[in-house]
Amino acid sequence: MSITINEARALHKRLTSVSDSPEVDIDYLLCHVLQKPASYLRTWPEKTLSHEQEAAFRALLLRRQAGEPIAYILGYRAFWDFELAVSKDTLIPRADTEVLVETALRMLDPLTALPQRVLDLGTGTGAIGLALAKECPAWAVVGCDLMPGAVKLAQHNQARLGAANVSFVQSSWFEAIEGRFDLIVSNPPYIDPDDPHLSQGDVRFEPLTALIADDQGLADIQHIAEQATHRLNPNGWLMFEHGYDQGDACRRLLVRLGYQQVETVKDYGDNDRVTLGQWLTSA
Repeated sequence: MSITINEARALHKRLTSVSDSPEVDIDYLLCHVLQKPASYLRTWPEKTLSHEQEAAFRALLLRRQAGEPIAYILGYRAFWDFELAVSKDTLIPRADTEVLVETALRMLDPLTALPQRVLDLGTGTGAIGLALAKECPAWAVVGCDLMPGAVKLAQHNQARLGAANVSFVQSSWFEAIEGRFDLIVSNPPYIDPDDPHLSQGDVRFEPLTALIADDQGLADIQHIAEQATHRLNPNGWLMFEHGYDQGDACRRLLVRLGYQQVETVKDYGDNDRVTLGQWLTSA
């Protein structure tokens, strides 16, 4: 006889060594297999899974026990107020990256500012660019990524969300990008190649090219900050995500390059996460 929903949910104990939220993970897997909302699990705890549903659930559970991230198993991840398709070609969008979106909207008020031209460097799933495009229909957003698979995925997410004011192209940072921008945003690689966290948790399954950068994780950030001085319109803003311990180094970098109003914004865990600066002149 197949197991009940309650019995399936009790198997969260098998995930305690690989997950900080095993109960949540189990519910995600069950909802995916049953094609039901989370409320269904609580409303019908004694409901029995079919043999096919139990087999599918146990297969997904084994993948999670092996450490594979929930987002890769399910093929999607919630970000901002929508869901994004994800794949192993890209990083998994994380809640702290929403701080970058919030900061952009705060610095360039979408209700009062003139139409803006925005560039999202290293777009991955398209998360940041799509969030800004959806919040600000008058903005023209361009997202780019080095990896063809990431560009294809971002274009797929754009089509699903119906965001007409954003486009995605393949480019190594600014290489294939034309023109100047009022806002440049990025969640670039910023982890030191020797960081021990690379062998732990979800990042073990994510593409290294989207995670690591030389010079203690600052090489790509420095490249972006330097090149952005030639790509920002007067009074334009650069802002980017970085590691919790890189705020001071990022602020010093922007000040040295001549950016003004340099500051670092905290994430939801009160860690340094986004640094920004304004470029006042056209270089």
